[in-house]
Amino acid sequence: MPINIAETAQRLIDARAAGSPVDRLITDDMGPTTEDAFRVQQELVRRAVEGGDAVAGFKLGNIAKAMQDKFGVDEPDYGYILASQFYPENLAIEESEFIEPFIELEPGFVLKKDLCGKHVNAADVIAATDFVIPSLEIIDSRIRNWNISLFDTLADNGSIGGILIGGQPRKLSEVNLADTVGVIEYDGREVARGNTSAVYGNPISAIAWLVRRISAYGVGLKAGQFILPGSCLAAEKMIPGTSITGRFEGWGEISFDYTTAK
Repeated sequence: MPINIAETAQRLIDARAAGSPVDRLITDDMGPTTEDAFRVQQELVRRAVEGGDAVAGFKLGNIAKAMQDKFGVDEPDYGYILASQFYPENLAIEESEFIEPFIELEPGFVLKKDLCGKHVNAADVIAATDFVIPSLEIIDSRIRNWNISLFDTLADNGSIGGILIGGQPRKLSEVNLADTVGVIEYDGREVARGNTSAVYGNPISAIAWLVRRISAYGVGLKAGQFILPGSCLAAEKMIPGTSITGRFEGWGEISFDYTTAK
């Protein structure tokens, strides 16, 4: 039987609201396609916006090999970023906000021009970028134990959970995104390390890839939007009662406390 777009979207909404994941979402007998899964994602976003939220940007995920190996997928995913998914840095986030979250470190891009079309390249991304900023993405799956396929994570809006951005914006000319080391620390102890070169060689190229891919759905990126190109390191499972910091060497950092439920 084919994917029921509205029903699948509702299952994800219910899982998020209850804090209880579904065992299976999209199965082989549905004959799934990426187009079907993306339609589920768009239905989720449509309902969120109808309820008062707003589209704030777009994300690319699992483009680094370390991330594909971590979650057993062999293609990148992508999804919309909503205004409600941003959290302030240096404040507490309670574990009840998520189901089974992991943390990633990425350079976030803010656009000054639209980016769309199947022929976008790295030069177009450079011309369209206003500034970049250190960012943490919390990923969280509404499918139990992260037992996901590409179709599952696409339907689940790229498994997005939340976003934190730091206060150290830079022009692209002021950073070297082809070779910047990033680390994540728990209570001051390093738990993950990577390099922005792992993000498709350069996160700029990753965003060009994203724009070309979503152009197949008639979707583009807009001026003023916040764009995430993917993590520079393997995502680390979040541990309640931990102070979490993401840092790009020579650039800046973001921190927050991940607290136990009250």
